[in-house]
This record gives sequence, structure tokens and C-alpha cells, in this order.
Amino acid sequence: MVTTTSTPIEKQTTPVENRVILKGVSWSTFKALLADVGDDRAWRIAYDKGVLEIRMPHLEHEVPKGLIESFIEATADELEIEVMKAGSLTLEREDLTRAVEPDTCFYIQNEASIRGKRDINLPEDLPPDLAIESDYTNSSVNKDSIYAALGVPELWRYRRESLQVYQLVEGKYEMCDRSLAFPFLPVAEIPGFIEQSRTVGQRAAVRLFRQRIREILLSQS
Repeated sequence: MVTTTSTPIEKQTTPVENRVILKGVSWSTFKALLADVGDDRAWRIAYDKGVLEIRMPHLEHEVPKGLIESFIEATADELEIEVMKAGSLTLEREDLTRAVEPDTCFYIQNEASIRGKRDINLPEDLPPDLAIESDYTNSSVNKDSIYAALGVPELWRYRRESLQVYQLVEGKYEMCDRSLAFPFLPVAEIPGFIEQSRTVGQRAAVRLFRQRIREILLSQS
């Protein structure tokens, strides 16, 4: 596997109306805010040592995320393995004063260790094996450093018809050409299936992706 060191720090070019940035927010205030609003909310958060970002997803943000979820689930079905889709699970550690809600995340290699749990508490529980970010807009905090601090082994970023895969190596993410959870997965082809869904429909795109996975698995048997 060829890897190149990458530090994907994002520029602050997001439209103002898509997010709210609050600075100097204590951990207790951050937790109180989440408790007050509850789980029934559309917006997602990232918290990094006093800086709180609140953002509202766009349709162009949600569609690729949903398709990638379907692709992962189709892959798991073809492999006949269990995965747990944990969605925008709030991943947080008070000792690090960091928290983040991925666009979606999965337990794959460690699914059995958290199966049946009703809550995840880091660091007692393992973090998700894979976190996914659909970057229609940019973030005001470096979420890569948050994911790395929380110990998420693999991070996917979809942006502008491109899917980048990062693996956690010695506390930092390195961009690589294949998935840690699914090494055979044709990562470079996934954006093409997402774009194809715009003309053939989402479920048709998922069926085409499933067929592609079957072809790959058959060629390896």
C-alpha cells in the first residue's frame, strides 16, 4: 500500500448562514447545551478545546453520505458480515475537551464488541472503526485532529466528486489508496456511482455498486 502523509486542514470558506461558531465555550456549557436541546435536532456539532461549531446539513451534503452508507451496507451483505451503522453518534472525551458528530460512522472490525450496547462512552468503549465526512461545505475546526485524538482508525472524506481515505498512523492520518476495513473495495469508483445516481436513481446506483462488488469478490475466489 502506497501512503502519503496528509494534513487536510480546511480553509474557512463556508457560507456564514450554514454554521455558527462560538468561542470560549466551556465543556460544562457545551454539555448543558446538548442536554437542553436533546437528540431531536437537525444540526451537528464539533467541539475542540472551547471552540464550538454548529452546522446545518445541505441536501448536497446528505445525498452522498446516504449513498456511501448504502454502499457500505451492500458490501457487508455481500461479505455476509455484521456492521453497525452508528450514524451521527456524538463522540466525546471530557479529558481531551473534544467532541465531534460524524456525518455517519460504522463499527466494522469491532462490531461484536459493542453489539447490543445502548450507549458508547469513550475511552472505555472503542471508537467507530470508520467515520465518514461529506464535505459540501468547509469546517471551521480541524476535525481530523479531533478524530485522531479520539482514536478513530479510518476516516473517509467525500468532496467535489472525490473520495479520500485516511488511516490513523501513530496519531496522525495518512491518505492511502484503499480502505482499512475493506481493502478490496474500489474506493476510486465510489464517486462515479454517486454521480450516476443523479441520472439512474439512488437505488439503481446501489444495485449497480452491489453488482460491482460481486464481480470483484468472484474474481478473487
